[in-house]
Amino acid sequence: MSARFLQERRAGVLLHPSSLPSGRLEQDAERWLDVLHDAGISVWQVLPLGVPHEDRSPYQCLSAYAMNPALFGDVETSAVDSADFERWKRAQQHWLSDFASFMVIRQQHAQAPWYDWPDALRLRDPQALASFASQHAAGIDEVCMQQYLFHRRWEEIREYASERGILLFGDMPIFIAYDSADIWANPDLFLLNGDLRPEYVAGVPPDYFSETGQRWGNPHFDWDQMQLDDFAWWMQRFEHHFDTFDMVRIDHFRGLEAVWMIPESSPTAIDGFWQKTPGDKLLATLGNRIGELPLVAEDLGVITPEVVSLRKKYGLPGMAVLQFGFDAFDDNPHKPKNIHTDTVVYTGTHDNNTTLGWYESLDEDVQQHVRAILGLTMEQNIVDSLIDVALSTQACLAILPMQDLLHLGEEARMNQPGTVENNWKWRFDWEQLTPALVAKTREQLLTVGRAGV
Repeated sequence: MSARFLQERRAGVLLHPSSLPSGRLEQDAERWLDVLHDAGISVWQVLPLGVPHEDRSPYQCLSAYAMNPALFGDVETSAVDSADFERWKRAQQHWLSDFASFMVIRQQHAQAPWYDWPDALRLRDPQALASFASQHAAGIDEVCMQQYLFHRRWEEIREYASERGILLFGDMPIFIAYDSADIWANPDLFLLNGDLRPEYVAGVPPDYFSETGQRWGNPHFDWDQMQLDDFAWWMQRFEHHFDTFDMVRIDHFRGLEAVWMIPESSPTAIDGFWQKTPGDKLLATLGNRIGELPLVAEDLGVITPEVVSLRKKYGLPGMAVLQFGFDAFDDNPHKPKNIHTDTVVYTGTHDNNTTLGWYESLDEDVQQHVRAILGLTMEQNIVDSLIDVALSTQACLAILPMQDLLHLGEEARMNQPGTVENNWKWRFDWEQLTPALVAKTREQLLTVGRAGV
């Protein structure tokens, strides 16, 4: 987040476009932005907009650049400016051609991952790729046209948001899915063996939340190789996100200081080790290239002093989640009294239960403990209270999940980490966004000095 964002107290809503009533930007984006404006909300945070795998997770996508067709639906092609299309294709050649070929090859092979394709295509034999491109030119061009229309539509949405004083807050997963166009096209930038299989995969070690840790399965970057051209691949990736959003969250920011290396053969994350990464050099290179960094560091979990130091060196806000702030440790960074201006505070995130669902899942004695800390009577509403606390902190930005604004329970949870069933499906209805709720929200934001224009 650049300095100008830090100088203003803002409030935002976390809502992925798939949770709009239609599940699509095409039908709902402008209406949604009008609601945010009327409510005094000046930040709309979304999850990654990429093309997911079958589990629908936006954090494991087929491309670091491409946009998910399911978020857009049918777009008009009749009025396409062919010259503009060609200019856009040339500007996006560092990813577009590979992605388009990747998607058509995948389609021709029953959606099999690239590492199971015939060797000539898996290993990117130039003659085989040229032959395939010639035979499937129409399909490849269709994918390019589709992405052009999606990116141009997003530019319209961003302009509409800007006119209403609303910043678009994106999310960039630090790791890349193994089955992705990016790794297929750039295997030399990742730690793969001679057969292009990962020797180590990403995750996090065992902690309070998981006895076996988390094994995500993403290949690790070959940082030595990436430094040879001053992180050119990363520069293109960052700049693409900065062209798409006003500000960007780096998911798993601690991976820019050190990563958990899990042997690919290990079924859990237990048997791993920490490996230092050149995140300092990466951020320095990026800062020298663009100046102030419109970034937010997702620094949840077990965070070392080295990670904190890296974040502060580049002036990046971290995160605090109020649901994590009710333990007995006085220095807990999620406690309201420990939340400072260089923080984005949340009641909960897409990985948490809703605030109501979280509270209802607590034992009665823990519920009483939470109420005692907040100074609540049994009649006072826990959701309203936590929203008030978030908005009243010193944090430069307070983000409220849409489910909390609507006072919804566990049935509206977005994602259950470590599971693949029934996630990323929740949607709200326009009828839930009553004029009374919009007016109440605006009054709350005016009271705490967070209302937008």
